[in-house]
Amino acid sequence: MRVPGAAGRAGLLVCVAGLLAGGAGCSSAAPSDVAAAGATCGSTRTAVDVPVLIKVYKGTVNCGVAMRVENEYAAKVRDGQVPGNGGGAPVNVSGWTCQGYSTPQLLSTGIASQCHEGGAAIVAVLPPVPTPAATGTSG
Repeated sequence: MRVPGAAGRAGLLVCVAGLLAGGAGCSSAAPSDVAAAGATCGSTRTAVDVPVLIKVYKGTVNCGVAMRVENEYAAKVRDGQVPGNGGGAPVNVSGWTCQGYSTPQLLSTGIASQCHEGGAAIVAVLPPVPTPAATGTSG
């Protein structure tokens, strides 16, 4: 077993820091960073500060990349770089095509936006609404 020297440890730290900062900095993903359809990669906020969960919709995706793409997409919408009503038109984000959904679609599906590249797709989904606790009162 080879123990990495100072340079190897420094490279690993840069890689980990890059992933924590949004997915940049590593050329290959560790197996635990790759998620398949149905998996949740993390949470973030839309361009209008609505909390969303980032989920793998189709294929397999590096979660660091998924989070970076969704955050870049939200930044583009927020900065007015995406045409359409509320940024609804498709836009290229680091090689992925991202598009937001209209309010009626969002309310029907819970999906705020989708990004796809090749055979993979990720979605920004509204988190589940907590169920109110039952009160102990009766009539």
